[in-house]
Amino acid sequence: MNLSLRSSSVLDGTTHVDLATSTVRELNGALHALKPDTNETLWKIANPRGLHAIAAGLDVPASIEIDGPVGYYCGGMNKQARITIEGNAGVGVAENMMSGLVHVKGDASQAAGATGNGGLLIIDGNASARCGISMKGIDIVVKGSVGHLSAFMGQAGTLTVLGDAGEALGDSLYEAKLFVRGTVAGLGADCIEKEMREEHKTLLASKLEAAGILGEVDISEFRRYGSARTLYHFHVDNVSSY
Repeated sequence: MNLSLRSSSVLDGTTHVDLATSTVRELNGALHALKPDTNETLWKIANPRGLHAIAAGLDVPASIEIDGPVGYYCGGMNKQARITIEGNAGVGVAENMMSGLVHVKGDASQAAGATGNGGLLIIDGNASARCGISMKGIDIVVKGSVGHLSAFMGQAGTLTVLGDAGEALGDSLYEAKLFVRGTVAGLGADCIEKEMREEHKTLLASKLEAAGILGEVDISEFRRYGSARTLYHFHVDNVSSY
């Protein structure tokens, strides 16, 4: 256990940290100091109280369980770690994630999974505007609905929404794949509905399985959206769409 933490204890191999008395800087410093072969693989964090940047920048195969709501950028830049948030998450949860898992048991604010390069983000509730903005390979599963401009400039990866999607879904989309079970308020520039072929059903099934909900939903209820690929290169006829 890292002794720089003012309030921590180890019980049955689990490190407990209380953010009512330890700081986020101290917690993150202790997590960053872990080695790849560490035996401190389970951390339980109490009293997060909406604090920002909890468990950000991790690069270790540890499990972090946060008992309550978090503020901005929780799990940002995550690599390898499995982070569970027992509550709501503020702006930019799992922002720029590279690998691992971030699981939000409540709702997420704007820009969830923004610029994510890999890993899996699961949101049990709803996600606000710009979910998956500029996603670059991350897989995002939202069990509720997403707000406007979700997957804006999405380059790679998947966004799966069991509920509804707001206006301008997939605006200026590149090659990210979008699956929506509910209604779509409107599609953004260069985003169109596409045929749901067998390979897409297989891909969607793998994401639902990873999120632990494969048997809970009917894949035939989803529709697929992707890029029309008309904005890849500038053309004067499309100038109003840029």
